[in-house]
Amino acid sequence: MPTMKEGVSRLFDSHCHLDRLAPETTAGAALSAARRAGVGGWLLPGVRRRHWPDLLAIAAADADVRAAPGLHPMMAAQWDDSAATELAGLLQQPECAAVGEIGLDGMIDIPRRLQETAFHEQLQLAVAAGKPVLIHCRRAWGEVLAILRRERAERVGGILHGFGGSPQIAREAVDLGFVIAFGGPLTYPNARKRVEVLRGLPDDAIVLESDAPDLPPHPHRGEPNRPEWLPLIAAKVAEIRGWDSEETARITTENTHRILRRQSQPGNEPWT
Repeated sequence: MPTMKEGVSRLFDSHCHLDRLAPETTAGAALSAARRAGVGGWLLPGVRRRHWPDLLAIAAADADVRAAPGLHPMMAAQWDDSAATELAGLLQQPECAAVGEIGLDGMIDIPRRLQETAFHEQLQLAVAAGKPVLIHCRRAWGEVLAILRRERAERVGGILHGFGGSPQIAREAVDLGFVIAFGGPLTYPNARKRVEVLRGLPDDAIVLESDAPDLPPHPHRGEPNRPEWLPLIAAKVAEIRGWDSEETARITTENTHRILRRQSQPGNEPWT
């Protein structure tokens, strides 16, 4: 597995579920292994409401980790006034850098009206708090882009997670102030659409994600994904873009810092 050389910029994992790793793997152990592989920053998205405190606790314990609490569309039925009040409070905490992962999913058996309500209202909270958003979308890109425009999400921007849409959708999202995250599926032999999207993006619209423990990169398909495998994705991005490892780390990390309003400096400084 490729690892980062000494002195090379650190990679940033913009989507990592450290609260959902295998029971025998602690967040601390996963972070240590990823650091040895050359990763130096992590953003932890939310899925279920009951796990929001876990995200905050992991982020509070490590200066290189930030949380993005939110409700995944498959949990949209959990969204109510109480959840909204709790999320609004969490967004005032210094450990919270974004809201996510939120959006619409056309491949799950959750009523669309529930998904849309949760998406709209979480977007509104994010914009009010000045926080970027992590977008989850499957087979609903037209609706997602329409909602992002309606809620004027360009005021905060964000990251399109697990992007599997067209180059046109990617361009429209970039025009709204979003960046595109590339993960394990980019390394698969059938990744033609993702490769086309990556080739057509400007440098400042590309970030990395592991999505651990889901969607492991080649050659680890079928295994629980690990944050330490992010360099495999970085190597594929470098190959497609014609970058070296330093360029890949520097560009994608600076892009993530910009979206999250983190000061980007050489080395591995704490968040500011």
